[in-house]
Amino acid sequence: MTKIAFIGAGSLVFTKNLVRDLLTFPAFEACTIALMDISEERLAYAKTAVDNIIAAGGYRAQVEATTDRAQALTGADGVVCTILVGDLEIWRTDIEIPKTYGVDINIGDTRGPSGIFRFLRTIPVMLEICRDIERYCPDAIFLNYSNPMAMLIRAMQGQSNVQVTGLCHSVQGTASMLAGWIGAPMEEITYRCAGINHQAFYLDYKWNGKDAYPLIREAVMKRPEIYNEEQVRNEMFLHLDYYVTESSGHNSEYNAWFRKRPDLIEKYCTHGTGWNPGHYGEIINYAEKLRGGWHKQMEVWRDSPIDLKRGEEYASYIFNATIGDGTLFEFNGNVRNLGYIDNLPQGCCVEVPVLASKGRLSPIHVGALPDHLAILVNTSARCEELAVQGALTGDPRMIYHAICFDPLTSAVLSLAEIQEMVDRMFAANKEWLPQFKHLT
Repeated sequence: MTKIAFIGAGSLVFTKNLVRDLLTFPAFEACTIALMDISEERLAYAKTAVDNIIAAGGYRAQVEATTDRAQALTGADGVVCTILVGDLEIWRTDIEIPKTYGVDINIGDTRGPSGIFRFLRTIPVMLEICRDIERYCPDAIFLNYSNPMAMLIRAMQGQSNVQVTGLCHSVQGTASMLAGWIGAPMEEITYRCAGINHQAFYLDYKWNGKDAYPLIREAVMKRPEIYNEEQVRNEMFLHLDYYVTESSGHNSEYNAWFRKRPDLIEKYCTHGTGWNPGHYGEIINYAEKLRGGWHKQMEVWRDSPIDLKRGEEYASYIFNATIGDGTLFEFNGNVRNLGYIDNLPQGCCVEVPVLASKGRLSPIHVGALPDHLAILVNTSARCEELAVQGALTGDPRMIYHAICFDPLTSAVLSLAEIQEMVDRMFAANKEWLPQFKHLT
């Protein structure tokens, strides 16, 4: 019987949707679902939600719920990770401390000063998970959804033999959004997308084999409702000629063009109509709203009507290809750059097409990014490389240098100001970063 472990199963929406998707495949309708979370309360919500799905679908799957990671992983064929290390009180400092220096951040879970400190807190736990997988289920396919995706995957693939990749729904989500803008059925769209997580670009985007970029440009330029839906991304597209995968709010953090002055924030990051135009501290505002009615929200998610139709997340298709019936599946995944993108740093984490087959994840060579995109993406990738090396060696100087060259940070602050900001962020995280001996 196939066993799939969910680490961080208390991330209820993810767990509920991924289990629903998984059970739609005949290969998994009688599998064992092992739910693991450090919170017994969250775990109970997840267990009930999964039980409800199994009952609604008449599946023969079995559910285990435990706070013991080793128990959940023992004998697993597949592993899904959706953990968040630390609570609101620590990760809000990732955003609030930079703000006092004029570095205005929207989400802060991917890169830059906020993403790097989230990474520093998270990677020790992720490496522990990898060690447990090596011990209890060494042949398992490990799919990670936790952020910051690129730095975590880069570190795990460099420090472990586990077959792990990172998944983000922004590739297929944006592809679907663009198809809607031009009136194309998604099944008639093909594309080639590559770069790094949240900063990958559609190198081609075709409708029935014909270049659809002219139609997208026309929609963005002539229809205000479309331009306003993604103001930052649409500006990037109009000037860079290729469309980027992640939302306007996220992308406004990854470059020097949109958040370095209050007038630019007002113009590009305030009035968009999409799900994330770029408001300051959006992730904090969302978490604060949830915290007051946490139990009620979990009950709503747990008890919401069950739609057994398979969704668009990659995980279930990947598991079906690798540990299910073997149907091949191509997806965009996060892997180390072992020659897959010619003009990004060797060994950094890239997001490229990957072919899932029986027992294997095989990244596909893309070639070179257009030169101007490579400049933008190289900067982020090299900062991430510095941050990973600093995290693995416990060298705070490397962390400082990684943040020095972050495009938004360097557009706003001097070197001395960045040093002061980084020192304050280290001080706030002192109890979470045992690998940095200078903090003791």
